[in-house]
Amino acid sequence: MDTRHPIAIVGGGPAGALAAATLAGNGERVLLFDEKLAWEKPCGGGITHKALQQYPFLGEVEADRAFLEHCELISPSGRRVRFHLRYPLAIFSRFALNGLLLERAAKAGAEIRQERVARITGSPGDWRLMTSAREYDASYIVLAAGARNPFRGQFVGPFAAEDLMVTAGYFIPRQSSLVQIQFLQSVSGYIWVFPRQNHVSAGIVAKIGEITTAVLRTKLERWLQENGFSLKGARFYSHILPALRVQTLDRLETGGDGWAMVGDNAGLVDPVTGEGLYYALRSGELCAQSLLAGRACEYRKQIEDEIVPELRLAARVSDRFYNGQIWGESVLERLVAFTQQSEGFRELVRDLFAGIQGYRNLRSRFCRELPSMMAEGLTSTLRMPWSSSGFATHPLSD
Repeated sequence: MDTRHPIAIVGGGPAGALAAATLAGNGERVLLFDEKLAWEKPCGGGITHKALQQYPFLGEVEADRAFLEHCELISPSGRRVRFHLRYPLAIFSRFALNGLLLERAAKAGAEIRQERVARITGSPGDWRLMTSAREYDASYIVLAAGARNPFRGQFVGPFAAEDLMVTAGYFIPRQSSLVQIQFLQSVSGYIWVFPRQNHVSAGIVAKIGEITTAVLRTKLERWLQENGFSLKGARFYSHILPALRVQTLDRLETGGDGWAMVGDNAGLVDPVTGEGLYYALRSGELCAQSLLAGRACEYRKQIEDEIVPELRLAARVSDRFYNGQIWGESVLERLVAFTQQSEGFRELVRDLFAGIQGYRNLRSRFCRELPSMMAEGLTSTLRMPWSSSGFATHPLSD
């Protein structure tokens, strides 16, 4: 890497900002470009326990965030279960989260430019970035500007539509303390309600091509109305996220001679849940560490070893999760039923929310827990009173 010029980071979201803070804090000259700087997004802004452990400052600083301990899962048929989260979920306003990370980068010594990079030319070690204001030189480029960053196509090609999902959501002026997830019928996605400090982020996500954004928005608005959410004073947003297929992950390129991609720009988002903040932060950190060590080429291997295997497993189970069946009923219906009936399964779900239960050993853990889950479910069923129409909806009190 030619150190005559600074490292240029295109995009000031969590991945780019953390990379900038890490690099600048260790003496590197860094230029970070983002035309919006801190800006809001419809997605929930949930930071898992795993992410808080890796980046403890996120739980310690004063910021627009809420720590939530209660969750409700709703099956496509409307079956509901509420449970307590063992590890609270930190819900940030994305405006606040991005602002916090950009501020850390600036304090570490990164030069923040509120400018849109319109063109990149040159070669490794001697890149040129053009904005409406001026031209900049850079030794290395980190692309961190989202799934549809135009420069992705310049370096490796754009994502196919089949590798993307669309989100649509509202910021609703309402107070709540309950995370809600509503799974949908015949849609590979869900509705979410994430309470924030002074409003609620409510949205819907699905794969592109499966359903139009207009229909998604209608489904969301109908659900919100049926569940007592008023859209008076609400703001609408929409956003695109990557949800890579196995074949795309198998040939994923996250870096090359003189450049790297991090976060959504690299496609590092869970294709089942749409969660990408941990992967954004971790990829930004790994990229910065490899540059500081003078081994930029190792970044791609680190991503392939640490992150891609987990995302590949998620991609393999995504269709089965949303559209598959188990014992004659949909996986989603069984998921909510197991969570309702079995304390062991609730523990598994809690660990999934915390980010400490990955896909790699999920199947083996499920199989280990299955006998006790079946026993708990049978016990719960036998405690229900008989009626002429079947079982009552609540178990008998002790």
